[in-house]
Amino acid sequence: MALVETPGAPLSKAQLEEKLYGWDDSNQSNTIEVFIHSLRKKLGQGWIKNIRGLGYFIPKDTPKGLH
Repeated sequence: MALVETPGAPLSKAQLEEKLYGWDDSNQSNTIEVFIHSLRKKLGQGWIKNIRGLGYFIPKDTPKGLH
């Protein structure tokens, strides 16, 4: 997953879509939000953070099992 490749660096929704699907489309899709919600539900709320207006990231100080 793109977030694990760059811990601590926020990735925008467009960047995540590009990495996951290989396209840069301006369609309003909530696929990324649904995917992030699902991951947070499975991993716990502290694993994936959001900086409003910037994007999602995994903090550098996450437990070793994820990296």
